[in-house]
Amino acid sequence: MARTPSNMLPLGTKAPDFSLIDTITGQARSLQESKGEKGTLVMFICNHCPFVIHVNPEVTKMGKEYQPEGIGFVAISSNDIENYPQDAPHLMKETAKKEGYSFPYLYDETQAVAKAYDAACTPDFYLFDADLKLVYRGQLDDSRPGNGIPLTGSDLRQAINSLLKGEQIDENQKPSIGCNIKWIGN
Repeated sequence: MARTPSNMLPLGTKAPDFSLIDTITGQARSLQESKGEKGTLVMFICNHCPFVIHVNPEVTKMGKEYQPEGIGFVAISSNDIENYPQDAPHLMKETAKKEGYSFPYLYDETQAVAKAYDAACTPDFYLFDADLKLVYRGQLDDSRPGNGIPLTGSDLRQAINSLLKGEQIDENQKPSIGCNIKWIGN
């Protein structure tokens, strides 16, 4: 289980645009269609990573809690499916149904979107404001598989709550830790 940290894209970065296939619906889905009125959370995840499996219950819970508040949620998998077939789109759809995702789960076949976001690991979280400017990037919370710390989503929740209240978001942010994105050709 590789422990790869986020690259920590600079705060204020404009969200790179995308249009990817939603594995749940089979339809193309763009950033503009995914964004929320008050903010947007872009997550790089996958099916097989133990770090993602660990955070899935909290991510699913947060989606159902914050989407009605005007926060758009979108998950993207960019893994090389030739070498990691468990991350294939048809299995992404199964994972989304099993986990109860209330948000799109997009497949980044060319890995161009992951590269545009400078994503490094799964899970990797990027919270953008209503103008699609980056206000938070980093960990969900301090919980990791096997470390005994309860899963709460505290770091990301604090950022989303501050965004919703119009408060300054603490710029002291801890990188997410997870499995490295499985790059094609590596």
